Amino acid sequence: MNKNYIIPNEWSIIEEGFCAENVEASESLFSIGNGAMGQRANFEEDYSGNTFQGSYIGGIYYPDKTRVGWWKNGYPEYFAKVLNAPNWIGIGIQINTTKLDLNTCKVSNFKRELNMKEGWLSRSFVAKLPTGEQIEVCTKRFISIKYNEVGAIAYTVKPLNFSGEISFSPYIDAGIVNEDANYDEFFWEILQISPEENKGAILSKTLKTEFHVATAMAVSFTSNEKPIEIPQQTLIEEKSITYSYTLNISEGETATIYKYGSYVSSLNHSNEELLDAAFKNVTEAKQIGFQQLLNSQIDSWKNIWKTADIIIEGDVKAQQGIRFNIFQLNQTYMGTDARLNIGPKGFTGEKYGGSTYWDTEAYCIPFYMATKDASVAKNLLLYRYNQLDKAIENAEKLGFTNGAALYPMVTMNGEECHNEWEITFEEIHRNGAMVYGIYNYVNYTQDFEYIPKNGLEVMIAIARFWHQRANFSEAKNKYVILGVTGPNEYENNVNNNFYTNYLAKWCIEYTVDCLNKVKHNYPDDFERIINKTNLKAEETYKWLKVAENMYFPFDAEKNIYLQQDGFLDKEISSVDKLPISDRPINQKWSWDRILRSCYIKQADVLQGIFFFENKFSKDEVERHFDFYEPLTVHESSLSPCVHSILAASIDRMPKAYEQYVRTSRLDLDDYNHEVHEGCHITSMAGTWMSIVQGFGGMRVWDDGKLTFNPQIPKEWKSYSFTINFRGSIIKVYKSQTACKFFNESGNEIKMLVNNNEILIPSNQLVTV
Repeated sequence: MNKNYIIPNEWSIIEEGFCAENVEASESLFSIGNGAMGQRANFEEDYSGNTFQGSYIGGIYYPDKTRVGWWKNGYPEYFAKVLNAPNWIGIGIQINTTKLDLNTCKVSNFKRELNMKEGWLSRSFVAKLPTGEQIEVCTKRFISIKYNEVGAIAYTVKPLNFSGEISFSPYIDAGIVNEDANYDEFFWEILQISPEENKGAILSKTLKTEFHVATAMAVSFTSNEKPIEIPQQTLIEEKSITYSYTLNISEGETATIYKYGSYVSSLNHSNEELLDAAFKNVTEAKQIGFQQLLNSQIDSWKNIWKTADIIIEGDVKAQQGIRFNIFQLNQTYMGTDARLNIGPKGFTGEKYGGSTYWDTEAYCIPFYMATKDASVAKNLLLYRYNQLDKAIENAEKLGFTNGAALYPMVTMNGEECHNEWEITFEEIHRNGAMVYGIYNYVNYTQDFEYIPKNGLEVMIAIARFWHQRANFSEAKNKYVILGVTGPNEYENNVNNNFYTNYLAKWCIEYTVDCLNKVKHNYPDDFERIINKTNLKAEETYKWLKVAENMYFPFDAEKNIYLQQDGFLDKEISSVDKLPISDRPINQKWSWDRILRSCYIKQADVLQGIFFFENKFSKDEVERHFDFYEPLTVHESSLSPCVHSILAASIDRMPKAYEQYVRTSRLDLDDYNHEVHEGCHITSMAGTWMSIVQGFGGMRVWDDGKLTFNPQIPKEWKSYSFTINFRGSIIKVYKSQTACKFFNESGNEIKMLVNNNEILIPSNQLVTV
């Protein structure tokens, strides 16, 4: 059963009533971040129930050893763990002699809210302690967008049936272990603990990678909203620093602690400056004050929503779902640092490790291109360009030569760091996503100069990989690609995966096309690249021979491309025949049984059709959709969005809506029963695409034309979204009876209508 405890609301994620069984799921759903750091929605006060404590800093990781007895040549040397950072949010609360712990209290009037419009998290409840005292607690906290090394907490306690002592014990705990650590393995070394009056800091470094991090806190207090001073007691232990403040308070009065926290790391500061920088951050935050910091936070999110918001009328759950996805994407990546990327769990959990997968190029770049300045998406491309040398090294370890590159499935610094062989060695389609990301960016922004300056070197290295990875089959008289895993990870070590082969062919052809354009239009860059890569014309002829003679498995009777050789040897049975008790199959079946079944984890053939929709007729899309969608269990977060987009493109609106609801509320309703591990951040960009490219029908064609073919689910009254297309802000509004387009000033843009598609003239865009 899916979870259904989140209250529908257009702008907030709301939980009412305390349920211990939902604590870890809520810690994921209510997570907060600012692109540089983030944290799960753990309670500030101590909690003895099941909890997954998590705070994370962008770019900080640990290379966990993966070498085991069955290690083979080319296997990654380590598995990159996203590191759980020192915890600065903790505030122990003691009422007279009793510790506040919601696991031991009677809790009522519990409410938690993540306000997505303004970027803050709040919690309120009444707790009756085992000793009989009743208190009301109200908290609010946020991670600042404007001051991206700072977070702030306001924590208010009100006695309801007594007068007595309340003790606040704010602390920094650097003795944190990862949720996925083996035998409580510890990844940090404590270098220095620095106490001061009403503020303190701990300097730590990671083992092996030796990232240095200073974690600081500063505190202040009010009573009945008036500032007060309270004597400080200090406790320093091996891995933590705790201050204690005790005051007498009367029934009905309030006492509030304001806690300001900061992470600073050696990614942005010298090691010698870290403590001073951390202390400076919390001191300035305290001087600015909680309310002013909050006002800045509200302004920051107001600016984000100007170009990122999607409005849906008539379906509150659908509205809440899309805003939750957009909110989490912005919390995860702001685009200001080309060294960072978009991890699959963002700052909400540790599963999968690594900083980035192919998800970034395949799913995330369109969102950041259309909702932010083009430089943000460009930084995502530069992340890969800057790691090209590592991608070439990765390919060399597997036996490839001549500058061929294989980009890693998972990485922090360009090195492959995934510890599952079938993914590391076989899921090579990720290489094609690198080129597709470049194509998508250039096509959308018209920034072709990126290709001669940076992109073409990446594309040449990847074309060399595909040329070497394919081999000629005498039996088929075609080039084949053997021993791969496609996007459908419920199939391993297959031959001629359609998506992989098609992507390889397209990558080669697109690279050669770009080589010719650069040769004629950017001769100086062309000469530089040719000299750097030692590329000869004869080599490109060999590439094209592979592309022109690539083999694709095809069934003439069904008139469809097959997912891979032998797919129809399986017993074909649709997903609706599966008993509910067998779902999800990845948690109920053995891996052997899954591999032998016909069931598809996510879009595979349909992934290729989605990428290259302009290469397929509507009839072809329909045939492939009708065959493959009924076999798809959608047990990957990346699956529903692709199916929603394709369903909308062939006018299957009930299916498009069904899959949109699934992708937009994948975590909110916990479709795959794993939200406690963290949210599915990268697939959230697919949710955005399911509206803009699905219902909105937005397409940017190879000739640079932007078209719309807007449709609307019957469940909605209307929807609208805003895109930043080549510097012009365009708002698309669609209701059941009308479709309108507006520029940034709110003036309607007149469109040309052609074959039921709405074409925005390029000359009009320029003058918007």
